[in-house]
Amino acid sequence: MSIYLEKGTGEVLHLKFEYNKDMIQRLKTVRGSQWNAEFKCWALPNTPQTLIQLFAVFPKEEMIIGPGVDLTGLEEQNQFIRPWTQSILTSMEEELILQGYSSRTVHAYLAHIKRFAQYAKKDPSEIASQDVRGYLLYQLDKQKKSHAFVNQLVSSLKFLFVDVLHRHDIILSIPRPKREQKLPDILSQQEVKKVLESVLNVKHQAILYLTYSGGLRVGEVVQLRPEDIDSSRMLIHVRQGKGRKDRYTVLSESALQVLRCYAKRYRVGKWLFPGEVQENHLTERSVQKIFEKARDAAGIKKEVSVHSLRHSFATHLLEAGTDLRYIQELLGHQQSKTTEIYYDKQVVM
Repeated sequence: MSIYLEKGTGEVLHLKFEYNKDMIQRLKTVRGSQWNAEFKCWALPNTPQTLIQLFAVFPKEEMIIGPGVDLTGLEEQNQFIRPWTQSILTSMEEELILQGYSSRTVHAYLAHIKRFAQYAKKDPSEIASQDVRGYLLYQLDKQKKSHAFVNQLVSSLKFLFVDVLHRHDIILSIPRPKREQKLPDILSQQEVKKVLESVLNVKHQAILYLTYSGGLRVGEVVQLRPEDIDSSRMLIHVRQGKGRKDRYTVLSESALQVLRCYAKRYRVGKWLFPGEVQENHLTERSVQKIFEKARDAAGIKKEVSVHSLRHSFATHLLEAGTDLRYIQELLGHQQSKTTEIYYDKQVVM
């Protein structure tokens, strides 16, 4: 069973795993551990002593460590954190940045390599092709990870071995699973209206209205700045979206009205939607929680996420007769076949 460890607010660590009575009993032996009902996770002091205890009580479980968790100085005290890991992660992070990868991709790749290092438990010079193949099979067969997840994992491993470790011998043996052909989950226009109307907080309203009306990714909406809203041309300027590309997308009149109400009530500075600290923008997880709360309040039973607003935006435009090429530009898709899945969805429905 996987355990997810991430940095919470302040000097707190958040720990998450599926309900397991035995694991809960073991966790309670770690000093300072307590259940956090607000975040639905276990909270622990963010100290080296806590981390040492954690790895001691969970010696066989896969520990997935998120960004922000400081493992410095723990290499020799824990068999799961090898001395090579931190230096290689640092080199990999520097190389990713130098090659122009987005911060989101950097974090994702590093997380993949941390999990692989914990699985392999070997010096990098000792890792063989069967170790890599075994880990990919473990993620697909045991962990039931999606092909998209494993494809990104393969990309991160290839970057590690080719660009950082210069181990070209392993790359030839890494298989890449076929991409799953899944149709996106869609909300009807009436369901979108219910979701938007269920939100009482005007800041949260503005976030969801902009996400839907512009077909934005959650990582794009949280990084909007006030100057990105062009009310004279009714456009939203998306800067350095996926693939590090700028684009413009549409701004609806209803979204603009909600946004103006929001601007009157809240102090907007560097970011259109600042977090608790004004210098930082709102986190993606915060937006996901906002949508989940609105979805439940609206009585929507579909398995949809905040990203479904983007899918719904594209589908509703297509249903209204909008040209597929124009929808591709609004969404920022590099390839037309990515946008064509919405046409396939319409045909199926």
